[in-house]
Amino acid sequence: MNDATEVFQPLRADDPSTVAGYRLAARIGAGGMGRVYLSHTQGGRPVAIKVVRPELADDPAFRRRFSREIRAAQRVRGAYTAELIDADADGVPPWLATLYVPGPSLSQAVARSGPLPVPAVLWLMAGVAEALQAIHGAGIVHRDLKPSNVLLAADGPRVIDFGISLSSSATSPHTATGSAAGTPQFMAPEQASAGAVTAATDVFALGQTAAFAALGEPLYGDGPSVSVLYRIVHSEPDLSLLPAQLRPLFARCLAADPAERATLAEIVDWCRQRLGGDAAEGAGPAVWREITGPEVRVPAPVPHPTRVHPAPVYTQPLFAPPQPTVPSEPDRRRARRRRTAFITAAVTAGVLLLTGVTWTVMDATDTLRRKGTSSESGSRTPDRSSASGAASGGSARDGENSAAGENSGSGDKSDRAADGSLPSSDSSGSSGSSPTGSTQPQAVAYPQEWFDEKNSVSLKEPVDRKDRKGDIRFVCEGNSCSLESDKSLITPLYGKPGATLDSCRTALKGADSHDLPLAAVAAGSEICVKNPAGDIALLVVLVKSTALPKGGFSFLSADMTVWRAR
Repeated sequence: MNDATEVFQPLRADDPSTVAGYRLAARIGAGGMGRVYLSHTQGGRPVAIKVVRPELADDPAFRRRFSREIRAAQRVRGAYTAELIDADADGVPPWLATLYVPGPSLSQAVARSGPLPVPAVLWLMAGVAEALQAIHGAGIVHRDLKPSNVLLAADGPRVIDFGISLSSSATSPHTATGSAAGTPQFMAPEQASAGAVTAATDVFALGQTAAFAALGEPLYGDGPSVSVLYRIVHSEPDLSLLPAQLRPLFARCLAADPAERATLAEIVDWCRQRLGGDAAEGAGPAVWREITGPEVRVPAPVPHPTRVHPAPVYTQPLFAPPQPTVPSEPDRRRARRRRTAFITAAVTAGVLLLTGVTWTVMDATDTLRRKGTSSESGSRTPDRSSASGAASGGSARDGENSAAGENSGSGDKSDRAADGSLPSSDSSGSSGSSPTGSTQPQAVAYPQEWFDEKNSVSLKEPVDRKDRKGDIRFVCEGNSCSLESDKSLITPLYGKPGATLDSCRTALKGADSHDLPLAAVAAGSEICVKNPAGDIALLVVLVKSTALPKGGFSFLSADMTVWRAR
């Protein structure tokens, strides 16, 4: 972990070079909300820049929530948090900047060196509990505390990503109840079953995170997300593999009832009592140095581009300026002949040019004269045939209307071209196409939509329905589950990820099915839906739980993007 190449990757072609004045030095990673880059403040201090994904940035509801969370996160001041120092929820794209912590994540440290010793686990729990106290004090519930969100700095742990957590005062179903946002292995039971999320939810996640540090693996095991979530909701954790001196605290943190869990203050006091004199003497840094190893070498700041001034071109040597010379008589005669020839050529060219212009003007004048004569003969001084037509019941008038109709088309364009003027905007609209016909509908993002056998999802607002009357329903019959609709078309996409509106349009052209079996669907699968109104939705599956369709614990969550026809 002491090599920058193990932590930082070079910027790719689709990465920006700057974000709101921050020059990006490297890519650190990517998460559910977006990409993370290394940059530096004006004074050279490293910062982590997190840039929001485009589909989330296009969602006005997400921007409002993101702005609220930024304001709350800016109030967090804790010794064990990575401080949020800058952000812009209205940026294009939205972004935030936190102080960069030079150290591995807990998951990286365990993967490299194995489980942590008991003193290190106690220091870890005390530090993370203090971080959560600061986060909860700002009105934030983290909701996604896990080993990869705990960094091990030289002087203790740092909790990150609380800037994109959810405000405890939020009331949206995606920010309070009704969705299972988070990482399955580290969810609390109420979170896994889409119940109410509170500060006690983070305490449960703290117990799981510390158990991972002590065991070297998730407490509830690995495997399919549905199996892990089922064990979290329906079974007691097996604490027998944990060190005996830690079991009482873990039992309090991992209580199924949120009201019975330990408070953060109790966790800090319990850990400091067990550490004894080491806590009083500040032995924590020595513990972390054994775990983290040498400090990561952070790439230097990207220098600002320097303007290059081209060197002046000298026609003569710099230190030997030419001396004036007196031309001889033969040289003067040759110079006079050259001047005379040049003047003669210039005069000849000017005469030819003037002649060409004169002929062009005369030709254009003659064209205009013929046009004017034709117009006058047709409208001002009708000939005998026109007069006789008028006298015979208006047939000549019909002829004039016909001619006017032709003149407004190709004939009118030809006259304008001959006249040298630009064609009017009316001439381009003869095809009858609407100027708004080519406008692409705007994408609206709905992250982490929840599908189960009690609700449905509509492509129109409001998309979340507590009944079964929406465009898309989650249905389980027998041993299989599927997405179904009464009238909307549903089709899966195959190939590389990253579908667009055009991808869905192409896939839906030949689609005729109103249901999609989920047997072959997995996390990352992309599904297109089109309702009778012409609205198109793209679903990107996050979690599929269909292994136990008869147990009432089947669901599907997906990020949904909707392009509405009108």
